[in-house]
Amino acid sequence: MKERTKFLLMVLGFLLAYYIPFTNARVQSAIMESFLMLQEYVQLHVLTCLIPAFFIAGAISVFISQAAVLKYFGAKANKVLSYGVASVSGSILAVCSCTVLPLFAGIWKRGAGLGPAIAFLYSGPAINILAIILTARVLGWQLGLARALGAVSFSVIIGLIMAFIYRHEEKAKHEANEAMFNSLPEEKRPLSKTVVYFMTMILVLLFATWTKTEFPSGLWNLIFSLKWYLAGLALVVLAWQVFTWFDKDERKTWVESTWEFAKQIFPLLFMGVLAAGFLMGRPGTNSGIIPSRYIEMLVGGNSLWANLFASVSGALMYFATLTEIPILQGLLGAGMGKGPALALLLAGPALSLPNMLVIRSVVGTRKMLVYVSLVIIMSTIAGMVYGYLF
Repeated sequence: MKERTKFLLMVLGFLLAYYIPFTNARVQSAIMESFLMLQEYVQLHVLTCLIPAFFIAGAISVFISQAAVLKYFGAKANKVLSYGVASVSGSILAVCSCTVLPLFAGIWKRGAGLGPAIAFLYSGPAINILAIILTARVLGWQLGLARALGAVSFSVIIGLIMAFIYRHEEKAKHEANEAMFNSLPEEKRPLSKTVVYFMTMILVLLFATWTKTEFPSGLWNLIFSLKWYLAGLALVVLAWQVFTWFDKDERKTWVESTWEFAKQIFPLLFMGVLAAGFLMGRPGTNSGIIPSRYIEMLVGGNSLWANLFASVSGALMYFATLTEIPILQGLLGAGMGKGPALALLLAGPALSLPNMLVIRSVVGTRKMLVYVSLVIIMSTIAGMVYGYLF
């Protein structure tokens, strides 16, 4: 960290400590809310979501060959294939905006092109089949369909725009990767084993994060009732694979790689969750420093401001998987316009303040700001169009 940055942080800390009115009831409530939100996040998401995601990310960086990543997700890969796979990944993973971060960091560091990596980053939390179905059922089929079409198209469009903006940098990265492409070592094991190994880890993640729903699906609710048995069975299979298919050095490297991702991402996520809790409070509460009634007042109608505000506020809030639907149901009942509702659905699940901090640490400040701006702008436009049509 540069000395100037350290100095500015010290000055900021001094000013906050000096001027924040800690005796004010609203400030005290917001501070408590930030820690309650952090506790809720830790209890509900770290063990079942983040830790499996860290191990998957570590495995990507160790067991997925760089040649494979460059072939399918590199800057010169077939765009239809790379963007197609990246844009529908969310329907398989069903992760939140924070859980997708270790996976994004893994494929990015392994050599994936910026465009496909960004498409994966957006689609991971945005294209959740259950969330889209519940959106249609609870909020109306029009909003559910618009969310599905918007999420899929956004992931591809935003990825392509990012790749175009940074095309010269991507070209240099591709040339550097291509120079060492022929010197990469051959795979130690058949591709089929690697695929089965990753599918087993994804099953652990899926079963551990399986959410109960009122959607009338007997199979879905049956899986929920058996989720921990299924997750445990997948873990047993995974342990057998790890100790029979991989040697001691590979296992050690996997754990070390996982730890590197955890060290990079955990602190930033926790700071981001604390900040989001302080500003907005937990979803469904009115305990943040910004009263929820202000948000309800500002997202009525279908004006440019209402859609922009919905996109920005959604981008700053943290939504656990599926929680955005009941929150929006309440906001719509309080007078929120349908356009701003779609804008929030397209920006909120894919972004959050913790999410932005980690993206910055992976790709840098400029790329993070461009990505966030594109999501907000496109969500705003989509909301205005939808509000005009419906």
